[in-house]
Amino acid sequence: MKKKVAITGLGFASSIGTTKENVLANLKDLTHGIVPYKNTSIENLGFSVYAPVPDFNVESDYPEDWQYPEVLKVKNRDLRKFSPHVLYSLYAAYQAINDSSLSIEEISSEKTGLFTASAGSPRFTNYYLNRALVSPTKGSPFGLVASIAGTLSFNLSSILKIKGSSSGFVSACASSAHALGYAYDQIAYGKQDRMLVVGSEDVSIENIVPFISMKAITPNNDCDTASRPFDTDRNGFVPTGGGVVLVLETLESALKRNAKIYCQVEGWGQSTDGHDVVHPDPDGAGLARAIELALQDSNVSKDQIQYINAHAPSTKFGDAMELKVIKNLFYDNGHKPKVSSTKGLTGHGLSLSGALEAGICSLALANQFIPGSPHIKNLDSLAKDISIPRESTDCELDYVLSNSCGFGGANVSIILKSFVKKKSL
Repeated sequence: MKKKVAITGLGFASSIGTTKENVLANLKDLTHGIVPYKNTSIENLGFSVYAPVPDFNVESDYPEDWQYPEVLKVKNRDLRKFSPHVLYSLYAAYQAINDSSLSIEEISSEKTGLFTASAGSPRFTNYYLNRALVSPTKGSPFGLVASIAGTLSFNLSSILKIKGSSSGFVSACASSAHALGYAYDQIAYGKQDRMLVVGSEDVSIENIVPFISMKAITPNNDCDTASRPFDTDRNGFVPTGGGVVLVLETLESALKRNAKIYCQVEGWGQSTDGHDVVHPDPDGAGLARAIELALQDSNVSKDQIQYINAHAPSTKFGDAMELKVIKNLFYDNGHKPKVSSTKGLTGHGLSLSGALEAGICSLALANQFIPGSPHIKNLDSLAKDISIPRESTDCELDYVLSNSCGFGGANVSIILKSFVKKKSL
C-alpha cells in the first residue's frame, strides 16, 4: 500500500512574488511579472522583455555584493559558493520550511531528503572558467561547485544539513516536475518521511541568448502581451528565473502534527516522445501517455480532473501539441476541464517551471480557485472548443493536473488533490 503524500510547505522567489501571499494575490488579479530588459551593454539581442525576481539584485560577479531580502542571512563564505539561482532557492527553502512548521532537527534527519532541478549557471560557469584559463592559480576553488548543474544540491544539502536522499534532475523544462514525481515516490513507498523539492534557474543573458538562437524567445516588446499562451499570434516565450521549494511529507505525519495541508500529491506519470531533440511530437502521443500513467498511478478518472495547468509556454509548436492532447483525451470523451497557462503571468522558467506550477496549483487547491490564462486576444483555432478562462475564478476544486514538457520529448504529468479544511491558507 502506498502512503498518502501531502504538500505542507511552500516557498517562492518568483517573478510574480517572493512570498506566497504576493504570488496568490497576483494569480487572482492576473498581475504579471514581465518588465523591459534594460541591459544596454549588449545591443541587437532580438528580445526586449523578461521576468526577473523582484527584491533581488544579483548583477555583480561578486556574490558578496548581491542585494536580497534582509530576512535572508547568508555568510560571505557561503555566498562565494553560490550562483544566483542558489540564492533564490535558499530564500525559498527557508520560507517553505518555516511554512511547514518542521523543526531544524526534522529537516536535518535521515528521514528527510532533497531533490533539486536546474541547468546550473551558464553565466558563472563561463565567468569562473575564464578566470581559471587566465591562470588556474587565480581561479576560484569554489568555481565548479558554484556553477555546474549540481550546485543546488551541493549547497542546499550542506547548508540545511540534509542527511536523507539527495539528487539533482536535469531534463530541461520537465526537470523539477521529475524531481517532484520522484520525491513523491520516495515518500509513497516508505523510503523517506519528508522531501524538499527545489526548482530553480538563473535569469541572465547567458541563459537567454541560446534560446534566441533557437527562435524560442518572443521578440515582442509589449510586456502586457509578450507571453500569451494559446493566442494565435504567440511567437515565443518570455524568459524568467527564480526558485521554488515545496515540502512533501506523509499525510499521516502532517495530520499527526496538525500541519496545514495545501493539497495531496495523488500520483504522477512520465514518458518520452522518441521524436526529436527539440520539437515535441506534433500528435502529442508522449504527453498523452504521461497523462494516462498519472491517472492510473493516482487511481483517478479523466472526468474527475477539473483543472489542467498546461505547460503551454507561448510557443507555436508546444501550445498546439498540448491543445491537441487535451482535446483528444478529455474533450472528445465528453469531459471539459478548465485549462490555463500561468506562464502568461510568470514567463517560462525552464527547469523551474514544474515546481513553480505545482506551487501555483497547490495555492489554487488550498484557496479554491482556478487561475486565468491572460493576454489572449485571438484564441488559437485549436482551442476554440476548450474551456480556457481568461480571468481567475473561485470554484470548488478537487483534482488538478499539471503538465511539464522538456527537450528530448520528456513529459511529466502530476495530479494533485484538494485537502481543504479552512477556506484560505
